[in-house]
Amino acid sequence: MARSTAQTPDEYLKSLPADRRATIAAVRAVVNKHMPAGYQEAMNWGAITWEVPLSCFPKTPNGQPLCYVSLAAHKNFCTLYLMGAYANSKQFAALKQAFARAGKKFDMGKSCLPFTRGEDLELEAIGEVIASYSPDQWIAVMEQSRRKRLD
Repeated sequence: MARSTAQTPDEYLKSLPADRRATIAAVRAVVNKHMPAGYQEAMNWGAITWEVPLSCFPKTPNGQPLCYVSLAAHKNFCTLYLMGAYANSKQFAALKQAFARAGKKFDMGKSCLPFTRGEDLELEAIGEVIASYSPDQWIAVMEQSRRKRLD
């Protein structure tokens, strides 16, 4: 699929082929179930995103809301971006172990977890990662990361 121009997550879902729509809707429900209060679900970068609103954290490097989780459908696969797991090596390792225990393939790059079906994911472990950072905690992680790069 080309990058979406949908303005809302519901518009985005309606634009997807039926098989991708069902997969993305199921994973979106898990993300929403575990998402801490204070994040905003939106469309950004052509994908469904959960982000810290600019009203809470206006000083982002790119002037865009601070992204925490992102979900998108592509032509032959889907992606779930878990920035929290990428920023925390212990969470990354725990997620990798959870996939291994479940006998599922773990192919996560820089926060990107590609999948074809929702069943490919270890959703309980993903939910734990998502639930682990409040917006204030995520802002603190990002500010600390930025300070390290500047040192």
